[in-house]
Amino acid sequence: MPTHPFVSRFFVNTDARRDKLIYDLPASWWSRPYEYEWCTHFVSSHDVVLDAACGISNPLKFYLTGVCEEVHACDMDARIVSKDAVMAEVSRDIGEEAAWQIQARRTTRLHLAQADLTALPYEDGYFDTVFCISVLEHLPLVDQYRALGEFHRILNDEGLLILTFDYPIVNLQLMNGLLLQAGFQYWGETDFELPVDAVRTDTWGGLNCFRAVLKKQQA
Repeated sequence: MPTHPFVSRFFVNTDARRDKLIYDLPASWWSRPYEYEWCTHFVSSHDVVLDAACGISNPLKFYLTGVCEEVHACDMDARIVSKDAVMAEVSRDIGEEAAWQIQARRTTRLHLAQADLTALPYEDGYFDTVFCISVLEHLPLVDQYRALGEFHRILNDEGLLILTFDYPIVNLQLMNGLLLQAGFQYWGETDFELPVDAVRTDTWGGLNCFRAVLKKQQA
């Protein structure tokens, strides 16, 4: 199994994982330790980045503020624009210690917005990297396509889309078609075969997690 972070493929059990990202990740977050560890390969101190549909208590947006030049995070949930509401949810969902660990971090580079992925409030070509982690499986097909179109619009010409989604809720063949229509191409090698040692949860009928590194199609 190729280990280079630019390879788009299923996560496998032997991949590096991160059980703590600011706080200890809940055991029920079956794919997040692998996803977050992988995401760390795509951050740079000079980048402007977006955590798209970031969730309220999820830590990626807070981690990014400690690394990147400028960080934006958006979610449909109106609580995302209230620091007090976010901290209250972290306390309820994860625990008070996790909330303290987040509050101890410098977050002046973090800009939060309530937004729909199908109509993002950002300028064309603004971002170097867009992270969309285990989100698309929650959207109907038409909204998946619209969201990908928005990601394409807000990324600069050399920007990266760092994408993960749950399989088989998201059909790989259909997703490949949507990505192509939205103007994306895989950046690096691809392996669409489901390996026997793929990271898996038996909940929701059994799921695996696919990771993809994408760039705008070159003219």
